[in-house]
Amino acid sequence: MNKNEVLGRWTKAKSEELYGIKNWGGGYFSISEKGEVMVNPYKDRPSAAVSMVDIISGVRERGLDMPVLLRFENLLDSQISYLNNSFASAIKKLGYKGDYRGVYPIKVNQQQQVIEEVTKFGQRYHHGLEVGSKAELVAALSQMKDKEACLICNGYKDEEFIDLGLYAVKMGFKCFFVIEIPGELDIILERAEALNIKPNIGIRIKLSAKAGGHWTESGGDRSIFGLNMSQIIEIVDTLKDKNMVDCLKLLHYHLGSQIPNIRDIRSAVLEASRVYAELVKEGAPMGYLDLGGGLAIDYDGSNTNYTNSRNYSVEEYCTDIVEAVMTIMDNSNVPHPIIVTESGRALVAYYSVLLFNVLDVAKFEEYEIPETLPENTPEQIKNLYDVKQNLTLKNIQECYNDALYYRDEIRDMFKHGRISLRERAFSEEIFWNIIHQVAKGKQKMKFAPVELESIESAIADIYYCNFSLFQSIPDSWAIDQLFPIMPIHRLLELPKNNAVIADITCDCDGKIDHFIDLHDVKSTLPLHEVKNGDDYYLGVFLVGAYQETLGDLHNLFGDTNVVSVRINPEGNFDLINEIHGDSVADVLSYVEFDIKEMHSNFRATAEEAVRIGLITPRERREIMSSYDNGLRGYTYYER
Repeated sequence: MNKNEVLGRWTKAKSEELYGIKNWGGGYFSISEKGEVMVNPYKDRPSAAVSMVDIISGVRERGLDMPVLLRFENLLDSQISYLNNSFASAIKKLGYKGDYRGVYPIKVNQQQQVIEEVTKFGQRYHHGLEVGSKAELVAALSQMKDKEACLICNGYKDEEFIDLGLYAVKMGFKCFFVIEIPGELDIILERAEALNIKPNIGIRIKLSAKAGGHWTESGGDRSIFGLNMSQIIEIVDTLKDKNMVDCLKLLHYHLGSQIPNIRDIRSAVLEASRVYAELVKEGAPMGYLDLGGGLAIDYDGSNTNYTNSRNYSVEEYCTDIVEAVMTIMDNSNVPHPIIVTESGRALVAYYSVLLFNVLDVAKFEEYEIPETLPENTPEQIKNLYDVKQNLTLKNIQECYNDALYYRDEIRDMFKHGRISLRERAFSEEIFWNIIHQVAKGKQKMKFAPVELESIESAIADIYYCNFSLFQSIPDSWAIDQLFPIMPIHRLLELPKNNAVIADITCDCDGKIDHFIDLHDVKSTLPLHEVKNGDDYYLGVFLVGAYQETLGDLHNLFGDTNVVSVRINPEGNFDLINEIHGDSVADVLSYVEFDIKEMHSNFRATAEEAVRIGLITPRERREIMSSYDNGLRGYTYYER
């Protein structure tokens, strides 16, 4: 098939459908007429779109290599505006008499640049921060300037944590201590009295409501954090006894992250609103209802209640929340509270894209099998050969089972020395030819046997890519989170190869073999032939939430290069900030190696080799130079 034939049969529209970019892209990502992925934060200005291929060229010209994490600051700005404007629209439409205050949970992506930009872009909406540790509180106070924004303090709190939060209150911040376990109240009151600062107190409750998805245990009666109804009453009574019930101003719950079903969200809001109304009747001033996180991202674009999707829009989410709170408060004759949500994933997921190049491809192709077998061929190999010769669509399942049986017999014979290595290799070639035939036959079947469901992945090509799964997209490995993955160029060409993706760690888990699909989960990803000498780039999208924070140093692969990009309305871009990824010396120091001592030890080893005549002094200098270059080098594959 020549190039013109490929171009004639494959179109931009077919690539859009195949990779689902219109479904999961949120209006930010698209495919150009040149077949390249474009990014555009200005949904009403198509001419502002910028090619990701051009961005890669700009990154490489500045001396940064793959893999690279791109952070699009405009996308973060756009998502913050989208959420706040959607709540403002729902409040206005429904006649709600309270306000909305969003807070960003720092744990979702704790990088300094991310926090800085959240506070910068969120300031016009009084969008605040949520912290769950002393370190996060210290970070938040270094970035927050807006005294109208909320600062929500969750998690365990020692005296230093509480003192710092109380000082924040004294400095004019709307800082709330959320009580998650009963014992926290005593230390908060003790430190408030010692510093003579009146605290803003919130209560986290355990709802009976639970949500589906990966994080279902975050809610319900058995959730780790939060107070049950009896404990809430004890807190209220304690505050009344100390004449401090006026400090109780916020009710909080957390149903879970990535909640796919809007019915679960609405059910939880109704229950929490009832508790809020009752606390007002108990004499607490309240004023803030914090609904936690949970606003999902549609990773697969299916718009369903599947784990990696959501069956609602942001507008529907905001409207349902406002309407539910309003209904309960009006029925209870309670003033409408300020609604707080802790949406993190929805703000930063689109913000980051991981790009990497393909280093090599292992292809599973059919072998040439002779028409006749040698006379001395072992009987089991002859049987396997007969299976190949007699395979038809009618007996496909029987032949598949027979092939597995004879393959296992032949392997057992090899272990016991009854066949040679060459005969074993020949039998494997026959077996894989059978598997190829079975896979082709399955495509023609209306109802394929269950045993053949994953047959395609067994013969998929392996694309070896320049990244670490464990460092850059750990949720893909840890909890089977699906992320949209696709080539960022050559999208006017037919992707002929069904592939799985392997990273460059020496770990069998360092692979991706589950991919998004509109109706199911695919076991392979269609990719293009990698041409000799040409770069082939893949992008993993919607990775802004959690992936940078949770990444580990598996095989001592460190942080990737990071580039912050600003898309301009004129259709060009600026590279605002560059953060070089970890060097080998960096990651070794993280695991307690002393770089100077390592260098000294290796120099002594090299000098000993000179002394006993294994290398010359000149060679020692070259070897030490190579060692130094290795320490300074990027932990990933460098050209």
